[in-house]
Amino acid sequence: MNRVLKELFRDKRTLALMFLAPVLILILLSFIFNSNSTTDVDIATVSMPSSLNSNLEQTKHVSVTKYDTKKAAKKALKDDKVDAIIQKKNNDYDLTYANTDSTKTVAVKMAFKNAMTDTTISTLKSKLTLASSALTKVQSQMPNASANNNIQSKKADSKPRITNHYVYGDSNTGFFDKILPILIGFFVFFFVFLISGMALLKERTSGTLDRLLATPVKRHEIVFGYMASYGILAVIQTIIIVMVTVWLLGIQVVGNIFYVILINLVLALVALSFGILVSTFANSEFQMMQFIPILVIPQIFFSGIIPLDSMASWVKDISYIIPIKYSGDAATRVIMQGQGLSSLGSDIGVLLIFLVVLTFLNIVGLKRYRKV
Repeated sequence: MNRVLKELFRDKRTLALMFLAPVLILILLSFIFNSNSTTDVDIATVSMPSSLNSNLEQTKHVSVTKYDTKKAAKKALKDDKVDAIIQKKNNDYDLTYANTDSTKTVAVKMAFKNAMTDTTISTLKSKLTLASSALTKVQSQMPNASANNNIQSKKADSKPRITNHYVYGDSNTGFFDKILPILIGFFVFFFVFLISGMALLKERTSGTLDRLLATPVKRHEIVFGYMASYGILAVIQTIIIVMVTVWLLGIQVVGNIFYVILINLVLALVALSFGILVSTFANSEFQMMQFIPILVIPQIFFSGIIPLDSMASWVKDISYIIPIKYSGDAATRVIMQGQGLSSLGSDIGVLLIFLVVLTFLNIVGLKRYRKV
């Protein structure tokens, strides 16, 4: 016990990771979950009564945009400017949901239901007022006559029929379907990061890397060699994860599945470079594991699994330095919206920038170990 305690207290990095990492993560979680937890939705309306539009606009966290044609509304839905379309046809209503986020679909349904209820109550109140006025007038003119014999009953308005349409999935599509493209990227990132970091750390602690650096082999050749060898494993792992997710879990892929594989392959290379870089700062496998709470777990919170639009703006800005966010956004657009590579250029471009920067830092970082 004495020996172990002395070794631990001499290892300042281990102490910092053990005591500070949980505190930092708890503080981060408090910022995330204490921020606004409501869901904001944007609704496009076509040929809607002004009273119903007004009731929708008065609903909290609901924004309404009026469109003249269904075609214009559909374009806004495709461009991700609105979350749903509500159109009135005669006495019926057609609701079309993007359905890429089940929480927003539920919010639209609830907002429309409440607006319809408020509109119906207002209509009944106005009709009741008119009926009362007519009844008073009839009774004053024919006081001895029965009101039932002098008032013609009107046929009740038929109940409007509501039809729901879903651009992605169906009414059974849930929150898990939304986060699944992000989870694919996270598992690819996590396991590649862990395996590559541990492997290089073992080579360094066993002296293999020192002997390799003593040869005329250039530093960039060493880095590219590691990335190529572990990259082959990363390719196989990525294909397995994507295929199992799509075929075993039955996720619906609107776009090209090969784009999903390509996105996650780029992310795997980023994770590979990141794992190699982090391993240079660890002196043991124990320290390498301790980097996970600081460097990997926070990425879950900013990847999109927790809706980013429910966070405070300054907390949301942290997501822009998280690689999984870009892979998750790109994979989601392919899987749920069927977008092609041309529309994914920005996300893939950012991932490639991460890859180039991390690879460069790995090459520079090997200088500290070269002894000749």
